Amino acid sequence: MTRFFCFVCLLITSSIHAQYIPKFDVQGYRGSGLKIENTIYNFLTALDSGVTTLKMDVVITKDKRVVLSSEPTIALQNCMKDDSSFIAKKYGKSGFNIYQMKYAEIQLLTCDGVALGKPLLEDLIVAVENHIKGYTAYEVDYAIELKSSRNTEGKFHPEPEAYSDLVYQLIDQYLPLDRIVIQSADFRVLKYWHKRYPEVRLGVIISNSKSVSANLRELGFTPSVYSINYKLLKQSQIQELHNKKIRVIPWTVNELGDMKKLKDWNTDGFVTAYPQRASSLGFGLKFSAPEKKDGSGR
Repeated sequence: MTRFFCFVCLLITSSIHAQYIPKFDVQGYRGSGLKIENTIYNFLTALDSGVTTLKMDVVITKDKRVVLSSEPTIALQNCMKDDSSFIAKKYGKSGFNIYQMKYAEIQLLTCDGVALGKPLLEDLIVAVENHIKGYTAYEVDYAIELKSSRNTEGKFHPEPEAYSDLVYQLIDQYLPLDRIVIQSADFRVLKYWHKRYPEVRLGVIISNSKSVSANLRELGFTPSVYSINYKLLKQSQIQELHNKKIRVIPWTVNELGDMKKLKDWNTDGFVTAYPQRASSLGFGLKFSAPEKKDGSGR
C-alpha cells in the first residue's frame, strides 16, 4: 500500500487502536440529518451519534480532485455574489457541473456570503481520523459510493476505470483498505473494482424489484454488501443473501418503526440520515467521551 507520509497523516494514524465493531452496522448517510449534509462538521456529528460506518458519495472535478457531493452539480438558483461573478459568466447561473470545474473555482462559489464549496474526501478523512483519535476512540468504516451511468459518462464523471482509479489512489494514501467499502449502482464500476482491486470490499446498490439471483447474475460475482431500497426489501431475501455470505444493508431508513422492523428482520444494519434516532433505539456504538485533564469533560 502506498503511504502518504506527512505530519497530518502520522497524526491521524498513530496511537489508534481498532475496537470491537458490533455486527449491526448503522451507516450515517451524508453525515447526519441534523446539520447541512456533506459537510465535515456533519460527518463528525454522525460519529458522535454512534455510527459504525460513514456513508458518502464522491464526484470528480476537472482537475481530478475527489470531492463529497451527492449530485454532480451545484444548483445556485440565481444566488451568485461578487467574488464568484466571473464564474457565472463562464458557466451560467442555473447550476454548475462539478466535473467541468477546477476545485479552486468551486471553492469560490457563494450564496448570500455563505461558501458553497464541496469538501475534499481527503480533508474529511483527516478530520474524522483526528476526531476518532481525540474523542470517540473507535474506528469506523467508510462506505464510498461512485455515482455513474452510461448516459452521464463523460459529461458529469469520468469513465468507470478512471473514476475508480482516482478514488482508489486517494483512499490508499490515507486509510487501510479493510475499512473501505466501495459502492455503486453502476455494475461496470463494481466489476472493475472486483478485477482491479480484489482486496476491497464491494457493495451493490439496488433500486429495482428484480430477484436477488437476477441482480447477482447480472453483477457476475458475489459482493460483500447488498444495499437495497428498504421499501423494496422482502424479508425472505435476507436469508437468501445470508446463505451466500452477503450482508444486507438497506437504504435510507429514517423512521423509528422502519428501523425496528429491519432489525427484527435480521438485516445487518441500515443506512440512515438520522443516526441519532438509531442511537435512541440502542443501535450503533456507545462510548464515553474522554475527560480533559481538568476533569471538565469534552
